[in-house]
Amino acid sequence: MTADPDPAMSDDLARANEKTVILTGASRGIGHATVQRFSDEGWRIITCSREGIPPHCKADPNWTHHITVDLADPAGVQDFVAQANEIIGEQPVHALVNNAAISPKTPYKERLGILNGEIEGWRRVFELNFFAPLALARGFAISLRRGQGSVVNITSIAGHAIHPFAGSAYSTSKAALSALTREMAVEFAEFGVRVNAVAPGEIETAMIGPEYEALIPRIPMRRMGTPEEVAGAVYQLCTPDFGYVTGTEVFVTGGQHLF
Repeated sequence: MTADPDPAMSDDLARANEKTVILTGASRGIGHATVQRFSDEGWRIITCSREGIPPHCKADPNWTHHITVDLADPAGVQDFVAQANEIIGEQPVHALVNNAAISPKTPYKERLGILNGEIEGWRRVFELNFFAPLALARGFAISLRRGQGSVVNITSIAGHAIHPFAGSAYSTSKAALSALTREMAVEFAEFGVRVNAVAPGEIETAMIGPEYEALIPRIPMRRMGTPEEVAGAVYQLCTPDFGYVTGTEVFVTGGQHLF
C-alpha cells in the first residue's frame, strides 16, 4: 500500500525546483511584460519600482514580492538589496533583469541634453540607468553565483546612434550600460554567471509619443515592437538554450539598428 504524499513535502520540493528572477522597473511597459513572461514560465518573481503594482497583479501567485523604492537614490538601491536578500536568504537567484530607467524632460519639455537642463539631472539619469545596475549586480552576486544565473541589462538603440527624441543624458547612460555589460560579463564569468543586454528600438509603451510615428519608415519591419517581444528576448537569454552566450547585446529593433 502506497502512502499518500505529504503536501508540505510536495510544496518544499516545488519551491526547491523553482527559479527566481529579480526585476527592476516592473510596474509598466517592458518591465511589466517581462514579469508576465517569467510568471507564465513558472518563475518566482521579486520586483521593485517607484510605484506600486496594479491591483490585479497581486493575485499572481508567482509574483511573490514587490518593493516600492526609488533606485535613482543610492540609499534606495541599498534598501532594495537588503530587503530582497532578506527574502532570498540562502536560496539561489537565477536571473537579474536591470530594466528601470528614466529619460527626463527639462521644464521646456525637451529631452535632457548637453546645452539644456541642470547637470544634476544628468547625475540622476546616470544613478538610475547606470549605477543602479552596477550596484544591484554587486548586491546579488552571491545569490546569482548560487544559481549559476544570468544578468540582463536593458540598454537601448539610442546608446549606439543619435536618436532624435532620446536626449543626450539618456543615450550616453545607455551607451555606458552597454560597455558595463561587456566588462561585467568577463568578471562574472568566473562565478558561472552570464551577463548580456537587450537593446530595444521603438517599442509601443507609455514613453512613446505621436512624434515617433515619423520613425517607422526607418524600421525595415515597418512597425514598432511590442513589450512582449522584448520580454521574450530577455527571458530566452536567461534559459539554458543561451548557456554559452555572455557579453552579447541583442537588438530588438525590427532592423532599425542596421542603419
